[in-house]
Amino acid sequence: MERVRLRPLVVAAAERLAAVGVASPLSDAEQLAAHVLGVDRMRLALHPLVEPAEAARFDDLVAARAARIPLQHLTGTAAMGEIDLAVGPGVFIPRPETELLFAWALARLEALPHDHEPVVVDLCTGSGALALAIAHARPDARVHAVELDPAALAWARRNADARIADGDTPITLHADDVTDPTLLAELSGRVDVVVSNPPYIPESAVLDPEVADHDPHRALFGGSDGLDVIRVMVPTIARLLRPGGATAIEHDDSNGGGVAALLAAAGLVDIVEHPDLAGKPRFVVAATPPAAR
Repeated sequence: MERVRLRPLVVAAAERLAAVGVASPLSDAEQLAAHVLGVDRMRLALHPLVEPAEAARFDDLVAARAARIPLQHLTGTAAMGEIDLAVGPGVFIPRPETELLFAWALARLEALPHDHEPVVVDLCTGSGALALAIAHARPDARVHAVELDPAALAWARRNADARIADGDTPITLHADDVTDPTLLAELSGRVDVVVSNPPYIPESAVLDPEVADHDPHRALFGGSDGLDVIRVMVPTIARLLRPGGATAIEHDDSNGGGVAALLAAAGLVDIVEHPDLAGKPRFVVAATPPAAR
């Protein structure tokens, strides 16, 4: 059988995805094509023709995406920083918006003295995205990641093992509850940076099918106002941070002021609310007061 022109297949797939409400139809179609061919999306133009079996595989994936199965479940990966993570059923899919929080964490670590070994904690690590991306970018850091859900923790362990195989510094995974007031007691007052992308969506929120039907409920919802987990977690963050340490917490776009108020009530200072690339409130940062001289 003759090979098939790829670009018309991608354009038709994008139209099919747009018709069912997929938010980024052309991007998704191109990423699925790149996945089938085993190439980077930006190199698709170098592959103008595909084998009939590849075209059939692409059509199957597009049909699954049109059924609103998440793109990342179809490709098996999601990106954070410079690394790719394995994801699938049972774990929250890292979102591009969290890259901004990751960039903030790296900038905060860069400001530390160069002879200081940073200590980082990632609460509600899920797939391990933030913890492993930080460990990759800062191999000098000691990174701890906390996750309660057994399925998510299995994905985090898989990703952590893969990063070790690629030469990254190991992280320490903790099967624990971020709402436990004694969490990581041995690190109290010693942590430079705490990051968290916790469950923060209000229970009444209406979500896209990719999220509502495929991300774990436990990783999404934070009670009626979205703050149930954050509210209990903030005092622990304040306890973990060393003087001058800092935290960044991702939140629902309705809750920036609420998270800021919780951080202030816990005695943190230098509180700043950060928007995402769409201008929506996305994460709040704060610091513990520096040590008295």
